Amino acid sequence: MPEIPDLEAIRGFLNARIIGAEVTAAEVRIPYIVRTGATDFVAGITGRRFGEVLRHGKFLLFGLDDGYVMVINPMLTGRFQYVEAPEKKRPKVAMTLTLDGRAELRYADQRVMGKIYLVHGDEVANVPQFADLGPDALVVGEDEFRQRIRKYSGAIKGVLTNQNFVAGIGNAYSDEILFAARIDPFRKRTTLSDDEIGALYRGMREVYDWALPILAERFRDALDYEEWREHLKVHRKGVEGRDRDEGRCPRCGTHISQISPNDRVTSWCRTCQR
Repeated sequence: MPEIPDLEAIRGFLNARIIGAEVTAAEVRIPYIVRTGATDFVAGITGRRFGEVLRHGKFLLFGLDDGYVMVINPMLTGRFQYVEAPEKKRPKVAMTLTLDGRAELRYADQRVMGKIYLVHGDEVANVPQFADLGPDALVVGEDEFRQRIRKYSGAIKGVLTNQNFVAGIGNAYSDEILFAARIDPFRKRTTLSDDEIGALYRGMREVYDWALPILAERFRDALDYEEWREHLKVHRKGVEGRDRDEGRCPRCGTHISQISPNDRVTSWCRTCQR
């Protein structure tokens, strides 16, 4: 699932290349994904020029020169690719935009879960789920973070990944944030002290501070469908199915625990995260 570091890397890559580019052709290969109608989408975006790509939470917002915005919520398996037009398309390419008659911006979705909208800038808040998003995780201040978290009482990992609380934290980086804060992912929010909530906020800042430049460098020169997770410290580093020399906590050396309830991997150190 693309999360903030992935989407920021994609955003930075595209802003260096597509601002001012004209959409000379558009093709929708999986109409279901375009929720404002494939025919209207193709007609509305063809001939338009891109402005800046913005992000809020897990949504990317592609500004256009007529005041409209292409909004993409990639969900679990949405992936982006920017290539020269002749390159062969991979499976499950849902939408292709040809830019200035040469490069192509492609969106693929293996499980067909993502959503694309073409709406006027004044109507972005009407995009499903968008208006309910909390403040973005990169901009929320500590006071607001503390105030908002008091509304929730469930397991803290579930609170972190609730987009109504703070927008943009997903399954992978919630594990990293909890590891940085030394908090067990299954602790109830109501059991956390003020100091632990402060550690959670600082952990969020710490994780994004080191992850963002890694992803930006990884996708500096090419944007492909790959999802990069090798830099993470605990997520999917659990001992299950791995060599015994792997899967150890980088802080204390204990084997990392890992479970996958409802196909959502949770990885943590039982020694460091009490």
